[in-house]
Amino acid sequence: MNVKELLINQASLFGQKCAFHFEDKETTFLQLKDSAFKIANYFTRQGIKKPDKIAIFTANTPDAIFAQMAAYSIGATLIPFDFMLTENEIIHLLNHSEPKVLIMQPKKDINILNIRENCYSVKYIITCKEKLPECDFLDDILAQESNEAPIPSSCDKDLAAIFYTSGSTGHPKGVMLSYKQFDNPVDTINHFLGISENDVYCTGGIPFSHVGGLNYLLLMLRFASSIVVMPRFNPLEFLKNIEKYKVTIFCIVPSMYVAILSLKECERFNLSSLRYAVVFGAPSSPALLKKFHRSCPKAIVLNGWGMTETAAPNTFSPPDEHKISSIGKFGFKMQAKIIDEEGGSLLYGEKGELLVNGEGVTGGYYREPTLSSDAFWGEGWLRTGDIAYFGKDGLIYLAGRKKDMIKVAGEIVFSSEVEEKIQLHPKVQEVAVIGVPDELRGEVPKAFIVTKDCQAIDEQELRDFLKEHLAHFKIPHYFEFVQELPKNRVGKIDKAALKKTIEVEPAKQNEGEVNQQGEEEKNQQNEGEIS
Repeated sequence: MNVKELLINQASLFGQKCAFHFEDKETTFLQLKDSAFKIANYFTRQGIKKPDKIAIFTANTPDAIFAQMAAYSIGATLIPFDFMLTENEIIHLLNHSEPKVLIMQPKKDINILNIRENCYSVKYIITCKEKLPECDFLDDILAQESNEAPIPSSCDKDLAAIFYTSGSTGHPKGVMLSYKQFDNPVDTINHFLGISENDVYCTGGIPFSHVGGLNYLLLMLRFASSIVVMPRFNPLEFLKNIEKYKVTIFCIVPSMYVAILSLKECERFNLSSLRYAVVFGAPSSPALLKKFHRSCPKAIVLNGWGMTETAAPNTFSPPDEHKISSIGKFGFKMQAKIIDEEGGSLLYGEKGELLVNGEGVTGGYYREPTLSSDAFWGEGWLRTGDIAYFGKDGLIYLAGRKKDMIKVAGEIVFSSEVEEKIQLHPKVQEVAVIGVPDELRGEVPKAFIVTKDCQAIDEQELRDFLKEHLAHFKIPHYFEFVQELPKNRVGKIDKAALKKTIEVEPAKQNEGEVNQQGEEEKNQQNEGEIS
């Protein structure tokens, strides 16, 4: 993707059209191009060129958009940091990635002097919103620099960005994507959804530091579509924005759907402009998506799949409500297979790890040769960590994350399946299930539940309800009712944070309770065999 040429082209063809809305203010494509080129010319005047790296640490703001477009315009490598990172995390990642420039929005708990003193590679610091000593100020750059097109540009093979993601290890890994791979998400979305300049997207607060947030910017550039930028997710504001700006497409995570549906005002908004509502980023409940669909019957509700490592998205479920539990088929620039633990390919109905290959797959993790090697199986096949299976219809269905498998006395339980069934209870708003240690069974499920309107649920009532939907060994042994569940920056439930709250579960019940529960389980198993 050649960002500089796209900015020039869209400013020429759609100069006065709105590129993005932010806090009721419009920025046109001409203004976007001029602002990006002014910052790009500052970079080149300071001697910054490809393959130099530029880091950015801001919230979702116009400044963040201008700065990203500027970096891409000169073919540099952008390193977007999540605005929720701590000072120590920022310093560590700056020293790992070694950028020459840092663009940052000051925060009260971030000391820029500490960054300057501890990050040897950073030669220039540019601040947004607030002017600070020994730093250049972005507003001054925008007022003083030329808006002429910068001379340097990018090539397909050049490294465009390094996205740091902790994934399942907790160790930040820098996913490398090239400028050619930036074409993958927009081509894929266009292939499945059909995009035009008439489309309007709402970010829903998905950060621009994540691939999901970047995709909105790339769609805007490629198709001259408009974006409604939200600094953070607020379900009421989200619905207001859809109605006000006639949003046609959005992609959000399951917990955001839960928050929207929990609003009493949900049904009073006019969502008729929506063409597609897509869920991404975590196993989703078909029942949840069907319930949301009732609020916007004209829209097509889809389930999508992708990872940072695959320049997401890569596939969508078919536009058929009965197929919404699948993630669809691969085939557009990507291939997929499902393997067992020995690496053998599996047939339909057999669960194994999903592997993908194709144009979107990263070349590896920045300065992490061992992690890069471990992430692949065979020639170019990325191990996704998702457990999946092929249906008889040829579609792929997710069973859950490999790291979210719970082994209960040798039986495999997928937390996503348990969560989906608990979510069916009429008093449950949101739920997360994790595995906790148990002396008798090795591991057992524990459910953290947020109820609707703080309603009380009797545990036995919940167990009786789940007996109708789950095998006995899948029913959680522990229930904890909480006011809210921890979320990460893209709105997914943070199970790592939940696991940290588990200090010592009652590892062993008293002997009478163990015997009684053991007899119950044996009886249930026998009943299942008889039936």
